[in-house]
Amino acid sequence: MRCLYCGCEDSKVIDSRSADEGRTIRRRRECIGCGRRFTTYETIEETPVLVIKSNGNRQPYDIQKIKNVVIKACAKRPVPMAEIDALAERVTKQVYNSMEQEISSKDIGEMVMAELKSLDEVAYIRFASVYRSFKDISSFMEELQNMMNNKDKPKEE
Repeated sequence: MRCLYCGCEDSKVIDSRSADEGRTIRRRRECIGCGRRFTTYETIEETPVLVIKSNGNRQPYDIQKIKNVVIKACAKRPVPMAEIDALAERVTKQVYNSMEQEISSKDIGEMVMAELKSLDEVAYIRFASVYRSFKDISSFMEELQNMMNNKDKPKEE
């Protein structure tokens, strides 16, 4: 790290501590050349992920949008906010771990549905009814039937 005062490239770290809720490291440094101290910050470089909407528009990924739709799906259900936050974090991790710079809103919707299914079945059905835009009662009943059939099957380990 180059000193701001003398331009020397040698410095030693005097103190390091976490900042910004663990997303940044603040380092206090001392220049070997002039002995003056300065502060540097180290952060993770995040590559923005764009969401491709069904109409073709692109917009930056926003975890708050995931939280908002899950909150709506979980309205009047016994789902704590901490679990909604955790669900949104898991979906966000999946989005960023895909290593893609663009992801379709359809793929994100599928991720949310998979997470909701294990969190709360009623919230899952609410979300699915809007997300899959059931055309009639029979398509809605078909989804319910699939859910019931999968619930009856024993889980293999």
